[in-house]
Amino acid sequence: MLDPENPPDFSVETWINTLKAPTLADLKGRVVVVAAFQTGCKGSLTHGIPQAQRVAENFDPRQVVVIGLVTPFENAEGQTKERVEAFAAEHGLMFPIAIDKIVPGQDMTATMEAYELRGTPSVLVFDRQGRVRRHYLGEASDIRLASEIMAMLVEHPEAPRETSMAIERLLHAALVDPDEVAAHQHDHDGGCCGGGHHHHDHHHEPSHKQHAHSDGCCSDGSCKT
Repeated sequence: MLDPENPPDFSVETWINTLKAPTLADLKGRVVVVAAFQTGCKGSLTHGIPQAQRVAENFDPRQVVVIGLVTPFENAEGQTKERVEAFAAEHGLMFPIAIDKIVPGQDMTATMEAYELRGTPSVLVFDRQGRVRRHYLGEASDIRLASEIMAMLVEHPEAPRETSMAIERLLHAALVDPDEVAAHQHDHDGGCCGGGHHHHDHHHEPSHKQHAHSDGCCSDGSCKT
């Protein structure tokens, strides 16, 4: 089971767009946004990848680090290092991208299993202390994600837990609950590849844990690449 206070480091096959494989220890002091995607997943192409690119372009990399995580649990032969390099060049992706390890006999790849991800696109957000604070499967709005990133930037890298909880309460009061938004949406296009759209707030504010389900994110062969 994932411990968001002490998350595991990335366990991946290889990296592109970086000379040195980043570790969570190296990245402490900055907010880290990990965007998990597949190159043939509709939701990744229409939302996840463009959003990661916008975050990378609009935040100072000395404060916010964006990492792409290719999770080839479907069409692995189409997501080799060479093909991902070509894909990144075609889409102008300049942030570091890891290609996750395939685990024989397992439905999901290694880092996906370690972080309990169930499809693509997914987003993980780590605070300055290296704790997992957000986990999205499916579409998270730019406004929500940027607001949460900014709130974590406001926190001191050694802020006590009480400070984090106070900021979480302010965010909860200010942002519309995605459950309510999802309940009024009827235009699901099946673009996400996995087990349904959801949002987790990890720790700091236990009462603020949300699940908004929609039609279809890529997992268990549901995404036709």
